[in-house]
Amino acid sequence: MLRLKRLAVLSLFAFCAITGLAFWLPGMAGSGMPDADMRHAAPPQAAGKFVPLGSGSTHAVNITRTVDPGWLARTAVRTGIPARALRAYVAAAGAANEAAPACRMGWNTVAAVGFVESKHGALGGGRLTASGEVTGPIVGPGLNGEGFAAIADTDGGALDGDPRWDRAVGPMQFIPSTWKLAGQDANGDGVADPHNIDDAALSAAGYLCAGGRDLTSAQGWSDAIWSYNQSGAYLSQVGGKAVEYAEQAGPDK
Repeated sequence: MLRLKRLAVLSLFAFCAITGLAFWLPGMAGSGMPDADMRHAAPPQAAGKFVPLGSGSTHAVNITRTVDPGWLARTAVRTGIPARALRAYVAAAGAANEAAPACRMGWNTVAAVGFVESKHGALGGGRLTASGEVTGPIVGPGLNGEGFAAIADTDGGALDGDPRWDRAVGPMQFIPSTWKLAGQDANGDGVADPHNIDDAALSAAGYLCAGGRDLTSAQGWSDAIWSYNQSGAYLSQVGGKAVEYAEQAGPDK
């Protein structure tokens, strides 16, 4: 039984690493596009609700604190997304849209990616702490060319603990080489940390909005998700989950 449980966990890690492989060469990830017959209709882009700010006020660096708590609690129950993860996804979409207004990203797209990549930080039986850290680091298999791309170590093992091969890390499954380029500090602690849901979600949202994409169009949304992982099955899985989350959340109230 113990051996079977270990095998199940390893299988989850393997799946997680595969879905994160688009991050291994950002230039390559952005260069390909899905074939026309693979493109997915853009799911509804759900909007979150933020706490109104006083006149002249601006969002603090950690805008996760400005998500309306009542809306957050209701939507977390409706969707089954842990409130701490949902707060990060809503904030990430809001920040990405402020930085790139043409993107028009919904939090449900960020959440769908988070679900597919790590079950919102719960992969392997972990959970997110109040500060947004995973209780146990989510680290995929070494990308040593055996069933995966061969990606030699790029960070001395600093993020993934492996000084020989890179590994996908964190709730949004970045590999170290891409994190160096895309990683952002969302919670204002001075460190861009792929193991923190705030930092990882904002970095993923920015990555998806890159290149002037409009995520309300089938072309823009498909190209964005394709840049994350060049797989027709991945497009369908993320798209289906994004639609599900939008329907469960209902209209913004």
